[in-house]
Amino acid sequence: MIEVSTVLVPTAPKQIFVEKKQLTLESLRGRVIGFIDNAKPNFKDLVDDLEQILIAKYGARKVIKLRKRAASIPAPTAYIDQLAGACDLVITGSGD
Repeated sequence: MIEVSTVLVPTAPKQIFVEKKQLTLESLRGRVIGFIDNAKPNFKDLVDDLEQILIAKYGARKVIKLRKRAASIPAPTAYIDQLAGACDLVITGSGD
């Protein structure tokens, strides 16, 4: 009798990006920038400061900030859907 083993590969599926753009700070004028805060200390403060700079200095139209419940969990699908539909650029981050 042949023994069968199951091997699990713990890798995420490959993501397919439809469009790839190179953005500069100057190209942010009129754009909507999203941030996913991973709930670690200090990231909220950093994003609040970045929001002011991106709008005042670089002319971003709007900044949308969403905060995860904890750093150890993925962002909710609703966050991804909301930001994908509303933003030109999304940045995820970590702070300590």
